[in-house]
Amino acid sequence: MKRVALFAGLALAAGMAVAQVKVGVTLSVTGPAASLGIPERNTLALAPKQLGGLPVQVIVLDDGSDPTRAVANTQKLVAEEKVDAILGSTITPNSLAMVEALGDKETPLISLSASARIVEPMDAKRRWVFKTPQNDTLMANAIVQHMARNGVKTAAYIGFSNAYGESWYAEFSKLAQAAGIKIVANEKYAPTDTSTVAQALKVVGANPDAVLIGASGTPAFTPQAGLLERGYKGRIYQTHGVANADFLRVGGKALDGTLVPVGPNLVAEQLPDSHPSKKPALDYVRVYEGQHGAGSRSLFGALTWDAWFVLDAAVAKAAKSAKPGTPEFRRALRDALEQTKDFAAATGVYNWTATDHAGLDGRAVVMVRIQDGAWRLAP
Repeated sequence: MKRVALFAGLALAAGMAVAQVKVGVTLSVTGPAASLGIPERNTLALAPKQLGGLPVQVIVLDDGSDPTRAVANTQKLVAEEKVDAILGSTITPNSLAMVEALGDKETPLISLSASARIVEPMDAKRRWVFKTPQNDTLMANAIVQHMARNGVKTAAYIGFSNAYGESWYAEFSKLAQAAGIKIVANEKYAPTDTSTVAQALKVVGANPDAVLIGASGTPAFTPQAGLLERGYKGRIYQTHGVANADFLRVGGKALDGTLVPVGPNLVAEQLPDSHPSKKPALDYVRVYEGQHGAGSRSLFGALTWDAWFVLDAAVAKAAKSAKPGTPEFRRALRDALEQTKDFAAATGVYNWTATDHAGLDGRAVVMVRIQDGAWRLAP
């Protein structure tokens, strides 16, 4: 396991060491999801060097986009490093595995993955689990509504053969049926597949009005390329799992016209001034692109940024009643996270409660159209 200490804050007060908060992170910095994990890691490097006014040590591990490694990282962070909280992982299969691995360890986890299954149904394990990404239900609903407004009557689905793809198909098919949209094909592929010829042929043969690709990162372009090569002319939708600059780079002009539900930060400048996420989104974009260049912003980086600042507010509350590094502090931190209310961030407005550890509403979703390598608000 690769370990990177991003930063450690040290402070002294009245000659005594101030209690230090310890945060463990596991991200998919390598492997198929690297285009998502790298901006998450880059974002953490730009975050403030303290949490809740206290010095912080952050330990970042790479899970290689592999659930087994994500579990090993989680166990190391809890058992050996004794962290106060964990952020990660980048993708749904890893986060689901981490939830199971944590079990009764009573360590708060803020996931950076989308599936509602990470925080639902609420049980003893998920009491300790929160997440910053929009639920797949929220994003799928935006896609189906856009399809319905634009006269789509039939649709096909091509998705990952893992928890992400399966979860997306479950939500999409349910909402599509309710909207009167008929699903005429359902195809699967692995994130590591370099060709989806068979799947593309079946979908093109079904001749749907639109296709939704339920995948993430740059591997999401593989089926889209296959569809275009075989002359598909209908609408193509992608999930928010592609909302990063690498996807635009890999797809190039072939992506023009692609429709994607994303978080506000991706089109921060295009938002109305009344949008609650406009200012925090612009703040994040300024910091991230100031370091990594124009157009480098990523939904996944913003989700990490939001997780950091929600955690910052919770640490400030928890530290009033317990000392970092203790079970009492971790319990107080969990309780504080659950009391997050009307927290306007780059991705949306968070309202976490005892029954909702996702806490985002429609303000966290905008539909965009990819054009000339950029994200544009879609009509």
